[in-house]
Amino acid sequence: MAMRILHTADLHLGRQFNGIPLDDDHGAVLGQIVSAITSNDIDVLVIAGDIFDRAAPPTSAVRQFNGFLARVASETAAAVVMIAGNHDSGDRIASMAIMTDTRRALIRGAISSDEKPLVLSDAHGPVAFTGLPFAYEYAARECFADEALHTPENVLAAQVSCGRRNIPDGARWVVVSHAFVAGASTSENERPLTRVGGVETVSSAVFEGAHYVALGHLHRPQSVGASHVRYSGSPLAFGFDESDCQKSMSLVEIDAVGRATIETVPFEPIRRVRVLRGRHAELLLAERSDDFIKVVLTDDVPVIDGMKRIRDVFPNACELLYDPARRPASPALSPGKRPACEAARRASRASARRACS
Repeated sequence: MAMRILHTADLHLGRQFNGIPLDDDHGAVLGQIVSAITSNDIDVLVIAGDIFDRAAPPTSAVRQFNGFLARVASETAAAVVMIAGNHDSGDRIASMAIMTDTRRALIRGAISSDEKPLVLSDAHGPVAFTGLPFAYEYAARECFADEALHTPENVLAAQVSCGRRNIPDGARWVVVSHAFVAGASTSENERPLTRVGGVETVSSAVFEGAHYVALGHLHRPQSVGASHVRYSGSPLAFGFDESDCQKSMSLVEIDAVGRATIETVPFEPIRRVRVLRGRHAELLLAERSDDFIKVVLTDDVPVIDGMKRIRDVFPNACELLYDPARRPASPALSPGKRPACEAARRASRASARRACS
């Protein structure tokens, strides 16, 4: 059988949505990842960075992820390949690799000048997985002793080059990276990967030779540059600009010659992110929902206690805006015709002028 990979990324454990904790929401999607591994006979689970939302995550997030890894280890036969992203502490992620069974896991937290792969086999031979953790330019210059590394593309090119040297002859190659590949679609809540004014994008050509590139950082599922260079996206929407985005995992199968076939496995969040537009009185008649809601009111004037009353129906409403201009316009009048009331006003004004003359 061909190698089957479940590609995920950007869990952002410990994150909140407009101040509302997401622990239960994350617990639901982590459970769906475990279920997808077992139901699809997955050989390798890939997590392409941003496991946590910040370098020092809350204890609850660390405990939640530890429980998730324990389930993957005990309930499935899948190997795990994961890297640190720009939100993670590389040292924290690296500590998970200590005393880990290296036949079943590749955990990369800190940048290295000698990236060794996890090599697994299927019916067609070896498949090598190279994990390239996110690193800023200053760390890469120190690691590679090369002062010419000034951009994220310079850093990634150096990482890919050192990883390529350790790939066995004839092996199919999977690269796991956390980067902003040029041409990809972004979301509003992604943290920049470089200083203000720097060029943070990298070319997809930097991954030349890889049969599949499992990317993290951008939150919308998408391929960029080539079909086998892909972002799985985040399992949850973290902003209202992603309300139209179906979140998913990428199920990847690599055949004997290295062709990657990609399917998506949708996530089913327990609370969705939605934008509702309409008059205040109309929205109050809607069915109660715990979804995260942005309300755009089309009322002509502000409503007293508008948000308070909206939260009686949508307790997790986060934003309220007014946009009366977006209301459906009245039908246009035919040339030469005016409403009866306007004609009456004109006749009244004419009569008044005659009376005064």
